[in-house]
Amino acid sequence: MHHVSEVTEAGLKRKVECEVNAVMIGELANTALQLGSQIKAAGFLAKRSAKSTQLVMHIQNIALI
Repeated sequence: MHHVSEVTEAGLKRKVECEVNAVMIGELANTALQLGSQIKAAGFLAKRSAKSTQLVMHIQNIALI
């Protein structure tokens, strides 16, 4: 998942851009999305595995925007 936004930090505007691996489990996994779709997603971050340092976003709620 590719994220781009702008936030204010210490009174200065800052562009935030990152890529995060994401998963949807259960019924949510049947959500029809196309590559490049703009979405609003909510969920939590967790390590890929017990020994990994990589994060994965577990999407629990998703909406097309």
